[in-house]
This record gives sequence, C-alpha cells and structure tokens, in this order.
Amino acid sequence: MDAGGIPQKRWIVSALGIMQIFAWGSTFYLPAILASSIAEDTGWPLVWIVGSLSIGLVVAGLVSPKVGERIDKKGGRWVLSVSCVLLTLGLVITGLSVNLWMYLAGWLILGVGMGTGLYDAAFASLGQIYGLKARSAITTLTLWGGFSSTVCWPLSAWLLAQVGWRNTSLVYAGILLLICLPLIRKVMPARVRPAMRMGSKTASRDLQLTRAEQQQMTLVMLAMMIAGAIGALVSVHLLLLLSERELSLQQMVALGALIGPAQVAGRLLEAANRERHHPLWTLTVSVALTAVGLILLASGAQITALAITLYGAGNGIFSIAKGALPLYLFGTERYARIMGRLARPSMLAQALVPAFVAWLLADYGPLPSLLLLAALGIGNVVITARLWQLRRQQRNVCSS
Repeated sequence: MDAGGIPQKRWIVSALGIMQIFAWGSTFYLPAILASSIAEDTGWPLVWIVGSLSIGLVVAGLVSPKVGERIDKKGGRWVLSVSCVLLTLGLVITGLSVNLWMYLAGWLILGVGMGTGLYDAAFASLGQIYGLKARSAITTLTLWGGFSSTVCWPLSAWLLAQVGWRNTSLVYAGILLLICLPLIRKVMPARVRPAMRMGSKTASRDLQLTRAEQQQMTLVMLAMMIAGAIGALVSVHLLLLLSERELSLQQMVALGALIGPAQVAGRLLEAANRERHHPLWTLTVSVALTAVGLILLASGAQITALAITLYGAGNGIFSIAKGALPLYLFGTERYARIMGRLARPSMLAQALVPAFVAWLLADYGPLPSLLLLAALGIGNVVITARLWQLRRQQRNVCSS
C-alpha cells in the first residue's frame, strides 16, 4: 500500500493487465478461432457469426461516453467490475445459445462489457487514480494487453479441440468471474482520493472545452478513428490483402504473426524512454511507422516482412499514445469523460469499415484496399502535423 492506502502501482496494473488479456481474448480475438466450428455445429450463417464481433463493437462504441461518465462518478473499480460480470453473462449466453438470435443477444451483452472493460475504460481508471503520472502505468498496461492474442489464441484453439466451442465460451466466463472479477475488487481502489483529482472542487462536470481544445479533441478523435479502422482492416483482411503475392498460406500466416512481437517491441521502446518526451512525440512516431509500413505494403515491394513489422510497431505505440495524449492535452479532471467520447468513433470504425473493405476486396481485389490503407496512414500523419501546429500556436500565445 502507498501512504494513502492505495495498493502499489504494480499490483493495480497487473490486475488490470490480467483482465485485459482475457477481456480481449474472450471477445475481440475469440470469433477468429471459434467461428468455423460454430457454423459447422449449428448451421448458422458464418457471416452472422463473424459479424457478431461487429455488433459487439457497435454497442461498445454507443455506450462508451456513458462509461466515461460512470468512471468519473463512481471510479474504475465499479465500472470494471460491471464489465467482468457482463462479459461473463454474455459468454454464458453465447455458449448456451440454442439459436442464432440468442447467440447475437449474447454479443449485445458482450458489447456492453467491451465498452466498460477494454483499454479506454482501463486508461480512464488509471488516469483517475494517478493523474498526470498515469503515463507509465498506461504503457505497462499495453504491454500486458499485447500478450492477449499470444495467450488466448492458443488457449482457445486447445479448448476448442478438448471441450468444443460452447464449453470454451463457458471456460472464459469462469476465468472472468472467478479470477478477473476478484482481482479487480481486491486491488482497484474503491474510490479516488480527493488529492488525486486535479482542478477546482467546484469545477463543472461538463467538458467545457475551449475552441483550441475542441480543435485538438476533434483531431485526436479522427486519429483514433483512423487508427481503429486500420487495425481492424489488417486484423480481419491481412491474408486476403496478401493473396495475390507469390506466397504460400504458411508464409502469409508467418508474416501476420510478426505483428504481435512488433507491437510489444514498440511498446518496450516507449517504456524504455521513461516519459522523457511529450506524448505528442509518441503519437508522431506511431503514425510515421504505421504510414511507412502501409505505404511499403501497398507498393508491392519484396519487403513485406519489413512493412508489416513497421506497421506492427506503430500500431503498438499508438495504444500508448491514445491513452497518454488526451491526459496531457485535457488534464485529469475531464480525462474519463474525454476517453469515453473519444472511444465511440474508433469502435464504430472498427465495426463498420472491415465490411466495406470486404466488398472492395471481392469486387476489385487487394490493390484498392492496400491503397486505402496507405491513404489512411498518411491521413494520420497530416492530423499529427496539425496537432503540432496547434501546440506551437498555443505556446506562442502563452509566451507573448
């Protein structure tokens, strides 16, 4: 415990990290392993089974602003505990579903659980506890989260072979209820000390953004939306994007497997820097690596492994930037609400854009989709340049 009775940072981040591994693994990464088996077992259309994740992401995006408000009022412990319960309930319903509608209803509940428990809610909780010192905790948490696919893809595949898809869902429900929920209840502080809250006690709970802050928020929101769309497109369609190259399936899978280690490597480099730079530099490095990687990928050059590695590193660092940058731009008093509002367009983009690209791939092949990805990467470079311009303008005003 620290002097104020709050568990040490490493215990809080570790508890959140374990939750993130299984929250991501039982939602975002689960359909990739189970979808085919569910379709074979039930006869339900595969498009609906795969699309259930999009339904969940839409719901998560819709509830995210309210989640930020709840964290602001009740603290992260309450909201993250609710997430564990909702994820458990959703997984039980999907595992026991007797028809497609029951299965989709389970994903509606999982969507609310995702909105209340994935990175954005966890970042908001850390910001509320540690204020402007939350950046190192956010960085460490993304390192934990980076192992979600590493842990849960093999675990899901093994469980599927041993006990079937229904019991796999129930096992994850048990993990969330019996491991993650008690950890959150035990380690997360029940309420935030007044000393942790920045700003006046009489400050309005409304965001009340200045014109400059509104411009910054719009740009950060666009950057998060574009990054979310890029991440979803690569996760869902990478093999199809590489399909016209002279590569075997094993080679394409091996190339895709580079993304995870590259993400972790990028986050380790950020952690090693020990917060010696403004998080806008973190965003800059992230979008630059992502853009270069996607441009190389679209060029068709025989350096696909390098392109995917650069993209993976940039994507990994972006997870840190999206948590740290709003904290520095808007302060801790409004951080939870800001994160809730920023999360919505990103999650909606992750849900909807892959469906558009699926049509693009089916009708026109990989090249237009690769060019779209490169254009999105360049778009985030332009957005970041505008954020730097606004920062310079503010510093000039302050110095004059």
